[in-house]
Amino acid sequence: MGVSLSQTDMADLKSQGFSQAEIQKATQEIEQEDLMKSYGDVQQQGRADPRQYSQHSSFSARANEDIIKWQLELNDILERAEHVLRGDIVTFKEGQLIWDKNPNPESNALNNFGVHLIMKVLANYINRNTILSDYTNEEINYKVYDFGREINNLVFMKYEEMGMDSEEKRKEYPMLIREVIDIVHSAYKRALMGGERRSLREMISVSQSHQTMGGVGQGVTVNAMGQQQAQRGILNPMRYIRGKYVG
Repeated sequence: MGVSLSQTDMADLKSQGFSQAEIQKATQEIEQEDLMKSYGDVQQQGRADPRQYSQHSSFSARANEDIIKWQLELNDILERAEHVLRGDIVTFKEGQLIWDKNPNPESNALNNFGVHLIMKVLANYINRNTILSDYTNEEINYKVYDFGREINNLVFMKYEEMGMDSEEKRKEYPMLIREVIDIVHSAYKRALMGGERRSLREMISVSQSHQTMGGVGQGVTVNAMGQQQAQRGILNPMRYIRGKYVG
């Protein structure tokens, strides 16, 4: 969830007359659309949640939350990370993707201690306190760089205790560190210039307007908000970068 633009994309948009503020606003609009679509997909699957058949995770998310709370609920990110660290594999059951145990657990790079250690670290970063903060790009770069050094040192000092007790398993060491750093980096990027808080304020504002105009029920429904996005989404300049339709 999020829009990433290259320097060339930015230059193309600016050459078309769009200001930095307009590009940022358009980016936020697409992120809102992506969020609504993702939330709608989750709600659509709510009646028969495939996770009831999946391997248990201590970070399993609860279903049927309102969209604002859902945006702040980061357990699904931690849940996926835990499954990957455990070596679980994606399988199909009743037409849905679920996580199953690795049929060859001896090939897992981490043991239970290793998984718990990494998850303890991630839980301290993947939370509302991080994404609802307000950081400059320089602050994020510094924090993530510092985190990367420390997590690398931690695993290096404990890799055998964590289960990397063979040459084959240690081959996964660099990618493991990269994956953990990228998860934390993505969480910090949501806090770039207070972007996540601004997004939530906009959603709350729309919700209040909807209720004031006599909307049915509590909060904003996916359909109501989706119609608003659809009316102006096709005009979003971010969807046409170098003549190529995006999203």
